[in-house]
Amino acid sequence: MKIGIIGAGASGLMAAITAAENGAKVTLIEKKDRVGKKILATGNGKCNFTNKNIKSTDYNSQTSNIFENYISQFNEEQVISLFRKWGMMVKNREGYCYPRSEQASTILTILEQQCKKNKIEILTNTFPKEIKVGKKGFTLLLNEGNKLNFDKLILACGSYAGEKNRDSFTGYTYAKELGHSLVPVVPALVQVRGKGKEFKTVAGVRCQAALSLWINDQQVVREEGELQLTDYGISGIPVFQFSRRVGYGAYYGEKMEAVIDFLPELSLTQWEEEIERKWNTMDKEFTLEDFFQGYLNKKINHLFITRNGYAPDWLLKKVTLKDIRKISSQMKEWRISLKETNPYENGQVCAGGVSMEEIGLNMESKYIKNLFFCGELLDVDGRCGGYNLQWAWTSGYLAGKNAAYS
Repeated sequence: MKIGIIGAGASGLMAAITAAENGAKVTLIEKKDRVGKKILATGNGKCNFTNKNIKSTDYNSQTSNIFENYISQFNEEQVISLFRKWGMMVKNREGYCYPRSEQASTILTILEQQCKKNKIEILTNTFPKEIKVGKKGFTLLLNEGNKLNFDKLILACGSYAGEKNRDSFTGYTYAKELGHSLVPVVPALVQVRGKGKEFKTVAGVRCQAALSLWINDQQVVREEGELQLTDYGISGIPVFQFSRRVGYGAYYGEKMEAVIDFLPELSLTQWEEEIERKWNTMDKEFTLEDFFQGYLNKKINHLFITRNGYAPDWLLKKVTLKDIRKISSQMKEWRISLKETNPYENGQVCAGGVSMEEIGLNMESKYIKNLFFCGELLDVDGRCGGYNLQWAWTSGYLAGKNAAYS
């Protein structure tokens, strides 16, 4: 049984090792100059490779209620056990799992070791210019002029995420040429760009906040965590979590807003009571800057003072409690218009891809026998926190196992 795998990222490597361990002769084809490059950048170089609190609701796909069907076949505990079997100690941080070394290179080295152990042929700087489907399998016409023949083929090509030149990415092209359709592809787990010039005044600030995303005047999601303010908009984990929806909002031309609460630990009533208490006790010879000192970052305080027509050095005796409330209310509800996400090259993953309606539970194409798919090429994307690598391991394992058995 000869199996060819196009793409040597996380899912492709897992598919290759699994297929080889089940008796197949495997060739792994990678366009870049080495395998697993993207793995090295995951988790800020520490590689959050799975999560012990995975739920089906942590994943998105146009095909609803599908993830449980796959994760039940190869779940996070099985992934952890497999890497332990391969010699890696695991560090668990409130469900977020890392290699004990806290180095992504550990994960990649272990995968490379398993490829070597299982005598997997690896071709780098190589990609198919054409894929031909025949009665006896697949013929790949490679960029260097050679031909390779396989009984089974697994597409594990990844996505546009991290690609500076989309035209050089061929995974979606292969899928379409083989008769599959694509759910629209947009960046996900990525920064978001806002409209207006105010962002430059608060660029560089990091703080805890709650963010609500509004699409066409309807709240669609709320996230909380460390917000990062940039000169073009917003970033940080809570932004990454809803960025896929912003990507689709920009794609479809929808009205998009984010509402930021810089004091999520306080109710609006509690915040109003705090403001009134301080107003009643503070000497009116102090300034507006003095009044808001200690609540939020100085840059944020200045933003809300000046955007309402005041100056930080105004004395309190020049303003009223009503003026103070006008400023403070916006600290609980800063409404900003959103434009789009940052481009694909900044995204960790993509939303969209090959429709899961066209893929079986064994990861095989419903259209072409012996053609399998796995990883980011498919219309499945998860939250930030190890969820997308879990999908890579799950889908890669199932594609490799079923390709070798079927």
